[in-house]
Amino acid sequence: VLPSWYIVKFIVWLEDVIYATFLFPSCHRYSSSTCVKERVVNLLCSAWSGYLNTFIHFQTSFVLLMMLMSVSVVNFLLLSLSYHPLVCSIYRSNSPSSFVFYGRNKDSMYHALTYATILEMQAMMTFNPEDILAAGNTMKEAQAVCQRYRKKSSFNSKNVTEGGSIAFVSFPEELHAEVCYAECLLQRAALTFLQDENMISFIKGGMKVRNSYQIYNIEFIEDKSVFSTPHLCFSQMLSLLPTRTLRLLEFVGFSGNKECGLEQLQEGSAEHTFRSFLCNMLLLCYHTFMSFILGTGEGDVEDAEKLLQPYLKKYPKGSIFLFFAGRIEEIKGNLDAAIKRFEECCEAQQHWKQFHHMCYWELMWCFTYKRHWKMAYFYADLLSKENAWSKATYAYMKAAYLSMLSREECQPFGENVVTLFRQVPSLKQKIAGKSLPTEKFAIRKARRYNTDNAIPLPAPPLEMMYIWNGYTVIGKQKDLTEGMLKTLDEAQQMLEQHPRTEFTTDDQCVVSLLKGLCLKHLGFKEEAEHYFTLVLCNESQIKYDHYLVPNALLEHGLLCMEEGRIDEAIKLLEAAKQNYKNYSMESRTHFRIQAALHKARGTAENGECSPSSP
Repeated sequence: VLPSWYIVKFIVWLEDVIYATFLFPSCHRYSSSTCVKERVVNLLCSAWSGYLNTFIHFQTSFVLLMMLMSVSVVNFLLLSLSYHPLVCSIYRSNSPSSFVFYGRNKDSMYHALTYATILEMQAMMTFNPEDILAAGNTMKEAQAVCQRYRKKSSFNSKNVTEGGSIAFVSFPEELHAEVCYAECLLQRAALTFLQDENMISFIKGGMKVRNSYQIYNIEFIEDKSVFSTPHLCFSQMLSLLPTRTLRLLEFVGFSGNKECGLEQLQEGSAEHTFRSFLCNMLLLCYHTFMSFILGTGEGDVEDAEKLLQPYLKKYPKGSIFLFFAGRIEEIKGNLDAAIKRFEECCEAQQHWKQFHHMCYWELMWCFTYKRHWKMAYFYADLLSKENAWSKATYAYMKAAYLSMLSREECQPFGENVVTLFRQVPSLKQKIAGKSLPTEKFAIRKARRYNTDNAIPLPAPPLEMMYIWNGYTVIGKQKDLTEGMLKTLDEAQQMLEQHPRTEFTTDDQCVVSLLKGLCLKHLGFKEEAEHYFTLVLCNESQIKYDHYLVPNALLEHGLLCMEEGRIDEAIKLLEAAKQNYKNYSMESRTHFRIQAALHKARGTAENGECSPSSP
C-alpha cells in the first residue's frame, strides 16, 4: 500500500503530463495512455461546469449565464484543439448528442461523466424538458459508475485524514472517483433545481450540494489548484451571498471567504498546470461578470486583461477569449471596441449557436448604452426568434426599445408596442411554476398595458439597464452618461406635461433614481444625493415599484462611501437590508448590499472612515 503522499505526488505528476500532452500534441509519449485520455476528457468537459452549477438555486438567471460561459470554454477547447488525437476520436459532428465514447460510458467514470455533462450542457442551453430529463437520467447513471470506483473501507486501505471527507484512500483511481462523484452530485443538484423548484426538490438538491462540498473539502492535497478548484469557488461564491442566506448555509456546514478564495485562485493561476487555466477563467468570470451582476461593479479590470492577454495572443480566434475581450472593453466603456470583439466572436465558430446568443445579449446592451434603439431592438428580436432562455424578457426589451422611437420610426419593424407589452406575461419561462427574476420584473412593469388606455412607461430600457448594473458601465465615459441624462430629462418633461395618474409618482421616482446615478458618475454628488432623497421622501406614495426605495438607499449609501462618510453609508445600507422585503429583484439587491457592506466595513476597520455628515 502506497503512503498517501505518494498518491498525491502521482496525481500532481499526472496533471503535468496532461498539461504537456494537451498543449504539445507532438509529445506522443503519453498520448496512448488510457488514464491520460480519460483524465483529459474529464477535465475538458466536466470540471468547468461542475463548480458553477453549485448555486443555481441562489440566482437562476445568473447561473444560467455563467453556465453558458462554461459551455463556451469547452466549445472553444474542442474546436480550437481538435487536432489532438483524443479529441478527434470523440468529436464526430456539430451536435453535442453525437459525441461517441465507444460504449465506455457504462464502465469508465470519465467517459460517463463527460457524456452526461455534454447532455446537461445541451439541456441548460435549450431549456427543453426532454433534454433536462435525459440529462438527469444519464447523470444518475454516471454517478453509479463513479460509485463503483470510489473508496471502500477495508483493512488494506490507509486512513489519510482524520475527520475529513475521505476516510480511506488507497489508489489514485479512488481519489479520481471521489472528484468525479462530487461533480456528478453538483450537476444533478443543478438539474434538480432547474427541473422542479418545490421545497422537497430544494432540500434534495441542497443535500447533493453539501455532500459534494464535503468531498471537495480535502485538506491533505498539497497542490490545491489541482483538485480544489471547485472548492475555491465554493469559498469565493458563498462569500458573495446575503448575510441571512450565508448564516443558514454556515449552519449546515458551508463557509465562504472571498479574499481567501481570490488569493488561492491567484496562486493556482500562477502555476503551470492544466488547472491554472481553470483558475484564470474563474478569475475572469469574477472580475467581468460576478462583480457586476452580484456586486457593485468594482471588478479588477486590469487584472482581467493581464489574465486574458496570453490566451488571446496564442488563440486570436478562440471564441471564449474573444468574448471575454469584448466584455472587458464593454465594462471599460469602450463600446465600439466591444462591439467589434463580439462580432468577431460570432464569426469565430458556427457549431454552438447558443454561444452566439450570449454575444447578441451583450451587443444588445452595448447599443442600449449608445442609445441606438433600432440596433438594440435588432438583437433583442434575434434573441426572441432564435433563443428560448427567456422569451418574456426578450419581448419586453423589444417593446421597450420601440417605445423610445416615434410612431413613424416603428412602422418598418411591423410590430406594435402595446401588443408586445401585452404578450410578455404569456411568454414567461416557467420552471416548476416559477419564472426567472428578470421575467417577474418585466411582467410587473408590463401590467399597465393591459388596459384600454395604457399609460406608457417613461424610459423602460433605461430602467432595465439599472437592473443589470449598466450605469456602472456608462459611468466610465462622460459622453455616454451625459447622453443618458439627456434622455432622462426628456422623460421627466413628458411626465410633467401629462395629467397625473396612479403611476405618476412611481414613474417620477424611477426617473429620479436613474438621474441620481447619472449625476453621481458625472461628479455632481449633491444633486445626485438630492434625487436619491427625493425617492425616499415619496416612499409612502409609491404604489407599485417598491424596489425603488431599498435601491435608493443602496445608491445613497454607495455615494456616502465615495465621500468618506462610512458610518452614514453603513446605516443606510443596513436600513435597505433590514427594512424591506418582497419587492422586485430582491435577491440581486441583497447581493449588492452585501458587497457594499463588506467594502464599507473593511474601509472602517482600516481606519479610513470619516465622521458622518449631519
